[in-house]
Amino acid sequence: MSSADETLERIKAQVEAETPDDIEIESVEFEGPELVIYTPDARTVANRDGIVRNLAQTLRKRINVRPTQEALVPHEEARVRITETIPEDAGVQNLDFDSQTGEVFIEAEKPGRVIGRHGATLDEISGSVGWTPEVVRTPPMESSTVSNVRNFLKQERDDRRDILQRVGRQINRPMTNDDDWVRLTTLGCCREVGRASFILSTPESRILIDCGDKPGAEGEVPYLQAPEALAAGPNSLDAVVLTHAHLDHSALIPILFKYGYDGPIYTTAPTRDLMGLLQLDYLDVASKEGRTPPYESQQVRNALKHTIPLEFGNVTDIAPDVKLTMHNAGHILGSAVCHFHIGEGRYNVAFSGDIHYKDTRLLDGAVNDFPRVETLVLESTYGGKNDYQTDQSDSERVLRDVINTAHEKEGHILIPAFAVGRSQELMLVLEEAMRKGDIPTMPVYLDGMIREATAIHTAYPEYLRDDLRQRILYEDENPFLAEQFEQVDGGEEMRRDITDDEPAIILTTSGMVTGGPVMSWLRLLGSDPDNTMVFVGYQAEGTLGRQIQRGQDEITLGDGSGPRAERVSLKMDVETVDGFSGHADRQGLESFVETMHPRPEKILCVHGDESSTNQLSSALYQKFNMRTHNPKNLETFRLS
Repeated sequence: MSSADETLERIKAQVEAETPDDIEIESVEFEGPELVIYTPDARTVANRDGIVRNLAQTLRKRINVRPTQEALVPHEEARVRITETIPEDAGVQNLDFDSQTGEVFIEAEKPGRVIGRHGATLDEISGSVGWTPEVVRTPPMESSTVSNVRNFLKQERDDRRDILQRVGRQINRPMTNDDDWVRLTTLGCCREVGRASFILSTPESRILIDCGDKPGAEGEVPYLQAPEALAAGPNSLDAVVLTHAHLDHSALIPILFKYGYDGPIYTTAPTRDLMGLLQLDYLDVASKEGRTPPYESQQVRNALKHTIPLEFGNVTDIAPDVKLTMHNAGHILGSAVCHFHIGEGRYNVAFSGDIHYKDTRLLDGAVNDFPRVETLVLESTYGGKNDYQTDQSDSERVLRDVINTAHEKEGHILIPAFAVGRSQELMLVLEEAMRKGDIPTMPVYLDGMIREATAIHTAYPEYLRDDLRQRILYEDENPFLAEQFEQVDGGEEMRRDITDDEPAIILTTSGMVTGGPVMSWLRLLGSDPDNTMVFVGYQAEGTLGRQIQRGQDEITLGDGSGPRAERVSLKMDVETVDGFSGHADRQGLESFVETMHPRPEKILCVHGDESSTNQLSSALYQKFNMRTHNPKNLETFRLS
């Protein structure tokens, strides 16, 4: 019998000892970070006060109770009973039965009607059919990504359960080393923006945090070949943790599976879906531009299959000596500040990922309250001494003025924006400004992935600000469905028709002008001085967006040489409106540290150019008298 089997037998004996004699325990299994208890009395266990809570405290594990097969009513009979139990006005769209877990997923337009008062309807369903009901809200906007991910994961249930059981056994393996140290190695995004990647190591475990590309710098990837990284092979990793979906953090995760990684990815559910969307688009853009992508779509699907979604605030075992808790980072949908608790209180490290400290129209500001933190790895995108952004209300006023001026010239307004985050924030601003008459009502064309990314936002309303969630779900006035928003789905021909038509606003990817449909718009609009280009987000060094922002009036579209290259004389107005970035500015970063509870002993300033990381590191040292560093790539820090 293996050590994992012995552990499960011991745990089963503990579970039986802790549960009343009238409850039968058939088996216990490790499935990912959870301990799953299979019993024909699942409903009794769930409804009897204190059983699950006491087991979780005794075993110090997350507990999931599932019914055994003999406790389940057959699918078709269960479908009839469930349909008869749920009120008609709940708007049930689909019932999906998972025989492996004993769960029935109920997709409905009004989940509250399915749940019932204090969960009464769910209890009635469970008592009638034995299946454990899980309620899923029908997205207010149809999202092919959300639908495709859900369907793919259904098809892969057998493989996925095998993955979860293997991961569970890996997490719960016996400890083999008495050494006491924690090390952090920087594999990218130090004194630069992009290719975020770190290795967090202990004598027992190795965790990779993020694995992104570098905008505008093809071929500059994280130093995965370093001895501290994957020199021992991808499966020397216990886990990959993804802070958020932007490509400078997520683009190269599938390459791990190309070279043999077979372990888990931990992130939030919306980040999982956005990750798949952006990575597939990454492959599509590379193909259209004649570049050889570093992996194939199969590796993207493999990454999705290995993803274990976590909710904010849930403490989760991801290795024998490492617990992970994710908290809202305020940057984009599902973005997380990742807190690692190592050993039995030995050490605590928090990775900010990308953060926005203050609330925005879309999201609540970043969380910075933790039980303990000794080291903080802090983004520094706007960490320079002069990197103070305009107040949000002032930024919106400036944007309205720019749009009004451009409209008076009867020109088009081109706004390159990240498909995830900034585009949705801008859509909210534009919808309100037109509704209130602050700018003329005109078409707002969404090009690239923006509409699909917006649909994913509406599929996860629990991650949005309360007032926006209320509007989307309960007040029947989803701002993202305003009639002025139109999808560009006719390719180049439709773009030409738009430029020949009345004044309009064009929201398009990519946000740093590194590829995608923005290139077509520059070709069509760039030479007309009546048109205006508006930058609303960070433009990394080396990107075409940074060159245009600095005043370059002749640009090359395409790959820079050969038949694909095209020179465009840029005569359109170019404006920059600060304050819409998803990153905290210098004041926000200082405030994040100042109000952080508890305040860390050490801070590593990363994800910013060399001057930004250096200036932020120096300022935090002087202001708060703490140890700070602005590391280079390939440095290793012994943290404890």
